[in-house]
Amino acid sequence: MKRRHGRWKEARRRWRHSLKWRLVTLFLLLALATSGVFMFGTQRALRAGWQGWVQPIVADYADRLVAEIGAPPDAVRAAAIAARLPVTIRIDGPLLHYDSHPHDEEASAHEHRFGPSQWSLVRHSADGHRIAFGLAAPPPQAQPRLFGWFTLAALLLLTALAYAYVRHLLKPLEAIGAGVARFGRGEFAQPIASRHDDELGDLAERINRMAASLRGMLDAKRALLLAISHELRSPLTRARLNAELVGEGEHRDALLRDLGEMRDLITDLLESERLAAGHAALQTERVDVAALVREVAASNGFAARALRLDLDDEAGRVHADPARLRLLLRNLIANALRHSPASAEPPEVFLARGADGGLELGVRDHGPGVADEQLPQLAEPFFRADSARTRGAGGVGLGLYLCRLVAQAHGGELRIANAAPGLRVVMRWWPPAVDTLSAG
Repeated sequence: MKRRHGRWKEARRRWRHSLKWRLVTLFLLLALATSGVFMFGTQRALRAGWQGWVQPIVADYADRLVAEIGAPPDAVRAAAIAARLPVTIRIDGPLLHYDSHPHDEEASAHEHRFGPSQWSLVRHSADGHRIAFGLAAPPPQAQPRLFGWFTLAALLLLTALAYAYVRHLLKPLEAIGAGVARFGRGEFAQPIASRHDDELGDLAERINRMAASLRGMLDAKRALLLAISHELRSPLTRARLNAELVGEGEHRDALLRDLGEMRDLITDLLESERLAAGHAALQTERVDVAALVREVAASNGFAARALRLDLDDEAGRVHADPARLRLLLRNLIANALRHSPASAEPPEVFLARGADGGLELGVRDHGPGVADEQLPQLAEPFFRADSARTRGAGGVGLGLYLCRLVAQAHGGELRIANAAPGLRVVMRWWPPAVDTLSAG
């Protein structure tokens, strides 16, 4: 019962969500209501006309049939009339009891309906007999049994045609929805196809113009940011060279540290703008991700730090961009090491294949973590949590943002969750696997 109720509830939700099915239902109800009102009005009009014009004729004909039956009534003559005409005859009186259709329920219903109150088809003879006339039911082979099925089939056909036409009218909504989804991902190269010269076609054109305007603004912003970043590199390099000439001491170290942070910031900004192009920015090739993780963990920056590796060697042979995966791993490992207390367990780098076939590459630290309400903002550019993850801990605030861009460029997503204790950050995507790795 619960399962049936759940299916009914889901079907009703889909019906309420589908504009096409609601319009078809409206058309069907309108057709049924129109047909019902028309038939009721027509029946009332015909009944009034029938009673006014035909009733005297029928009454006169009934008198003639009574005269033909005779007085006293003759059962043989009554049977002959019933055999000749589609009528029922019932005679009740002191001398004769006769029923031409003793088992015809429909004829009895007709007799009741066309009784003395309406049609005066009951006559009383002078010798005390009551003669009632009614309409006989047609023989079974003459009944239009298929009429109801033809009517139902025609109604279903009209409903199917109405649905097809409504689907044709609303088909641009599918293209508009797909186009809006592409524009939301930043893919402006393919506009919404507009093949209908109607309001939906005009809507698609307006959305295309809006997307073109947004693309122009984003391209202008990106070009400005790239130009500023490139222009800052030269004076930043000169400033670093001049800082090297300053005498050793606390001020020199602070100056070099700030210049290094500015260099990292410009580098990350440039890389984020490159990754904004999505999959088009990747240089994919056959990669052994497990070997890549070991290579990054053994690099100069992390060789002296304690790291735990939990890698599925079989799952890591895929097509991907190795340079961008290195960037993601360096940022995740550096972030985990930065926020792991010396007394805590070392961060864990893992690579595994999920139950749905997705590949998971991530890092889990054992630091203080962040508040749950701040988790969705951690991958935003320049966002810093208010607790332990502050500027004093280092970094420029673009590490997780770059990781998210790398994941999205590979067609996946970056998931961040508290691990109690610590933080678990994983890139989840569905890369094409390769059977063997070979050069070229």
